[in-house]
Amino acid sequence: MKKGILYAFIAYVIWGFLPIYWKALPGVSALEILSHRVIWSFLFLMIVLAYKNHWQWITPALRNRRIVLTFCAATMMLGINWLVYIWAVKANHVVESSLGYFINPLVNVLLGVIFLRERLRHRQVIAIGIAALGVIYLTISLGALPWIGLTLALSFGLYGLLRKTAALNSLEGLALETALLVGPALLYVFYQDRMGAGSFGHAKLNISIMLAFAGVITAVPLLLFAAGARRVPLSTLGIIQYIAPTIQFLLGVFLYGEPLTLASLVGFGFIWAALAIYSAEGLLRRRRETLYQYAN
Repeated sequence: MKKGILYAFIAYVIWGFLPIYWKALPGVSALEILSHRVIWSFLFLMIVLAYKNHWQWITPALRNRRIVLTFCAATMMLGINWLVYIWAVKANHVVESSLGYFINPLVNVLLGVIFLRERLRHRQVIAIGIAALGVIYLTISLGALPWIGLTLALSFGLYGLLRKTAALNSLEGLALETALLVGPALLYVFYQDRMGAGSFGHAKLNISIMLAFAGVITAVPLLLFAAGARRVPLSTLGIIQYIAPTIQFLLGVFLYGEPLTLASLVGFGFIWAALAIYSAEGLLRRRRETLYQYAN
């Protein structure tokens, strides 16, 4: 279990510090970064699959219409999430993007109720209600819907929901997702290069290296997370997952100097209160289940 916690912890720390990586690519558009992220992730995953000689899953997966359609939808959600997140970071909206990942656990619960007919427990209803009040307060006080945070939360929540119903594990699933995206990504990169607007191979050497390394920085934390998730209880994972948005929030405020108004702080306060109730409810429920198992 200790090894699982370490794997998950490293994964969330990497995700938390990703804004620094995307910020270090000045002059490269979000769509170009996304394209290289997909291309190099695909190549990296092909190397991993070749090293493990793990190809036997491909033919059965591609022959299964449900798997293909599910992963087409999941890939669309993942692409939207990656693109919006990269754009938000480069457009100096790191704090608002962290909001999306703070409320993501609550969105997951709500999606489970809507699509999987899961039943909400009393404290979960309270937590979701408080979070909704926070979003409403931010919308009224700022005069605009916090669309970045909501888009990130909904796209990643729907992605997780689709992956939950899919029959492939993390490595296989990510390989299929990047395979579905790599064609359009290559076309965009070649188009940019032909128009003289591409960065890879034309900008400074460090920019080209970082674009290529985007595949590693994408795939490694996902694989670490998958390894960690198999080894630790969901209640523990539920606490660890707040590491990433907390780091992002702190980076936005203290490193990049993004404004944090009183209205924003109050809105985030609602969200944090909701998460505290949600996390405490999960921990107490897990403890009761453990005690019940020991008693029987």
